[in-house]
Amino acid sequence: MPQDLAKKGLVILDRDGVINQDSSAFVKTADEWLPIAGSIAAIARLSRAGFSVAIASNQSGLARGLFDNDALLAMHQKLHELVVSEGGRVDRIVVCPHGPDDDCACRKPGPGMLLELGQHFSTVLADVPVIGDSLRDLQAAAAAGARPVLVRTGNGLTTERELPTEFCDIDIFDDLAAAVTALTAD
Repeated sequence: MPQDLAKKGLVILDRDGVINQDSSAFVKTADEWLPIAGSIAAIARLSRAGFSVAIASNQSGLARGLFDNDALLAMHQKLHELVVSEGGRVDRIVVCPHGPDDDCACRKPGPGMLLELGQHFSTVLADVPVIGDSLRDLQAAAAAGARPVLVRTGNGLTTERELPTEFCDIDIFDDLAAAVTALTAD
């Protein structure tokens, strides 16, 4: 990718269910971290097209003691290596390590991680797509003033069926690859 390629903006992705297979038993190791077909190539396409790619992910498995920071770093190293092998990059990953009852500011549906990413990239979030598969991803995007986008992978089909009326006009795609195709169509 040419170094002088102008940035087209920021795209924020959820991780489990959007990039990799989700598990009700939690994804606890790099071996269990399995990309959804087409997701790695989609991330690489985004970055090659000039977008900054960030990931914001609730990781309550840390608070629950199901895995530790080293295991999480190994999962993210695998993600980075796979995306680099496709000619792309992930610019930043932020996680919420807290449990659902910890009352933190970062855990989605709260906007904390998204606001942190906006600040890091010096970006107003108004037109930033936040691509997720769960209602909490959409709620976090709305709370941060960003643009919620739903994919049908992971929990997405269930989320789509139960979508509250305030999200009836959002973009919905079959998977991350389809969402990226739409974002890079210009």
